[in-house]
Amino acid sequence: MSILEKIKQCIIEGDDTGAKEETEKALGEKLSPVDILNGGIMPGIEATGKLWTEGQYFMPDVILSAEAFKLALAEIEPLLKAGDAPKLGRIALGVVAGDMHDLGIGIVAAMLRGAGFEVMELGIDVPVDTFVAQAREGKVDIIGMGAYMSTTMLIMKEVIEKLQAENLRDKVQIMVGGVPLSQEYADEIGADAWGKDAVEVVLEAKKLMEVN
Repeated sequence: MSILEKIKQCIIEGDDTGAKEETEKALGEKLSPVDILNGGIMPGIEATGKLWTEGQYFMPDVILSAEAFKLALAEIEPLLKAGDAPKLGRIALGVVAGDMHDLGIGIVAAMLRGAGFEVMELGIDVPVDTFVAQAREGKVDIIGMGAYMSTTMLIMKEVIEKLQAENLRDKVQIMVGGVPLSQEYADEIGADAWGKDAVEVVLEAKKLMEVN
């Protein structure tokens, strides 16, 4: 098994120590950070996402895998930030007001960074005006909103309506996600994309930025 395959397997199995150590070995063997990312780290978390969507993995499995992913990514991230990989775009990511769930959004942020996006994490319980300010400042390409309750997902519509009222809607792309959401709801409120899980969010973000 190649070292990249070992990294991938460690992430799938949620072996955080192994993922970190194998990534360190890969750097020691002079593999480029981009190759480690694309050949080991991303395939590992993508495989976990596939197992999750197929019902073979449950939330505890995903949490362990995400931790292994984060540790492996942390080893190469400073090198990527140094200019080894181009950024695909800037995303402001947060959980809407009234919602305190942060697990899913953390995985999404990590995977977006791993895919090459610059991510500004706004945190949980983010007020409408904070999202709107991101568009007003004009420093992000995409605003990503997460909600994990049917009551809080209504806030997403408020954000989009306020962006429209202030003539800011065309300045950013809007992506939404979270357990209670659907493509139908995303269409209803006028979002540009919906991600049903972290893997899908990355794919949709790339589509919005028109990259493969």
